[in-house]
Amino acid sequence: METITLKDVQKNEEVITFLEISEKQIRILGYTEHSYRHVGLVSKNAGEILRDMGFDERTVELAKIAGYLHDIGNAVNREDHAHSGAILAYNILTKMGMSPSEAAEVMLAIGNHDENSGTAVSNISAALILADKSDVHRGRVNNTDFATFDIHDRVNYAVESSKVFVDKENKTAILELTIDTKICPVMDYFEIFLTRMTMSRRAATYLGLTFQLVINGTRLL
Repeated sequence: METITLKDVQKNEEVITFLEISEKQIRILGYTEHSYRHVGLVSKNAGEILRDMGFDERTVELAKIAGYLHDIGNAVNREDHAHSGAILAYNILTKMGMSPSEAAEVMLAIGNHDENSGTAVSNISAALILADKSDVHRGRVNNTDFATFDIHDRVNYAVESSKVFVDKENKTAILELTIDTKICPVMDYFEIFLTRMTMSRRAATYLGLTFQLVINGTRLL
């Protein structure tokens, strides 16, 4: 068995193909961006969350790999993309030479990252959930016509910055957002993201942390 790294995964031809097809489908369906910017950021943040909590570097690397691969199921269909993506990831990673036990950990995390069917069931899955659900940003809006924005476009476009991090000393996972309230009132954020915030709180709890949401400098959760 080989020690597969994030860099190996990023260079894999199947991974590149699936990410490109995923984004093509997502754009056609009118969803927010799910390609290289999103998966790169989720990968980085999932790894940093576990590193800041003192996990070993191999666990950190597996979290980064899970973050990079978590949305490849969109190459199949947006519906049930977490489960199809988990299976695709397992097959790709084992074919690359990763051990079944490590590939299964990545599979488990990806299979549980969607709020419709998943929850935190491992340290890697918890970090992936926190990293994924925190990526709300105007850079994800594919729609270029403001007049036709739906509530998801409007909320994402209103978010000027988003940052998720762990305060290890106070055992807290913090999501900080800066929102332009002229574009979208804070209440709209809660209207569409309450389920995601609940999932993030449970993920933080799994890691032994309290979840906090801070919007425009004010703690709301």
